Amino acid sequence: MTGHRRRAKKIAVGVIVCLLLAAAAVGGWLGNVLIDMALCRPKESIWENDSYASVAADVEASYKVSDKTQENMLAAYEKRQAWLARVKPEQETLISRDGYELVANVYPGPAKSHKWALLLHGYGYTGRKEEMEYIGAEYAARGYWILAPDLRCHGDSEGDFIGMGWTDRQDILQWIDYIIARDARAKIALHGQSMGGAAALMTAGEELPDQVKAVVSDCAYTSVWDIFSRKLKDWYGVGPFPVLYETNLIFQLRGGYNLRKASALSQVAKSRLPILFIHGEADDFVPASMARQLYERAAGPKELLTVPGAGHGLSNYVDPEAYYGKVFSFLGDFF
Repeated sequence: MTGHRRRAKKIAVGVIVCLLLAAAAVGGWLGNVLIDMALCRPKESIWENDSYASVAADVEASYKVSDKTQENMLAAYEKRQAWLARVKPEQETLISRDGYELVANVYPGPAKSHKWALLLHGYGYTGRKEEMEYIGAEYAARGYWILAPDLRCHGDSEGDFIGMGWTDRQDILQWIDYIIARDARAKIALHGQSMGGAAALMTAGEELPDQVKAVVSDCAYTSVWDIFSRKLKDWYGVGPFPVLYETNLIFQLRGGYNLRKASALSQVAKSRLPILFIHGEADDFVPASMARQLYERAAGPKELLTVPGAGHGLSNYVDPEAYYGKVFSFLGDFF
């Protein structure tokens, strides 16, 4: 019996080892697939055919927005077009600390103005500097100069992996230095949507020059790990273990960064900057609960605006009066 038990135990251990190796192999394959899908440069952009019709159709198909929201989108598009007819953006480039060429548009403001908005776009195939021109038009109407960069791996900027705000924070520090070199009296607001909002918050936790006065974060996630964990659960019905753990290890080996360290929550806890958090209550991509977590963790002056009925990145279209009213009343205390 003893021999049979030993053989059975060896067989059981062998089966377990084989299953673990198979799981590791599948996890490794899936990890590489997830990295290629989620963290490499998007393969298309709606901005290749830039028109209100193409942008609105994409948003409508994704979110089924109301007639009123579509009217607000059209009004924002017309305001953007009228602004762009009056101002000629200047394209600027810089080299990131790790050697990538990064590109931004600078939209001049009034000659005597020292107010600057550094606008940060969202993730993926909709994400590039032109996306923020709708918000930029509102800042321009209030006398701001605008700097809107293409974050790494988006638009005209280089990069091997999408930064999800984490590696972008170092690039944003360089864009801040660029603004100050151009205007030593600059007063700078960081305003980002979605991934750009997370990038603004991650930047806020760094040591920043006095010229940076405030942050506006619209529909940001708490951390890269949290949002990827949520999407795995929503889309595939699986938890973060083991897939996300293996993905994180493979991603670091491929020359990326540690997804577990890429946290807006930890950064806002270090920041003393005034931060306005905005989030749509109907956001089913990044839940509004994440804005509340970020608001609770923020250590400096802070306000929170949630917009009823607004999906992801749509608060400024669902209720533009509430959105821009809150943004500019908040910034008015520091500019």
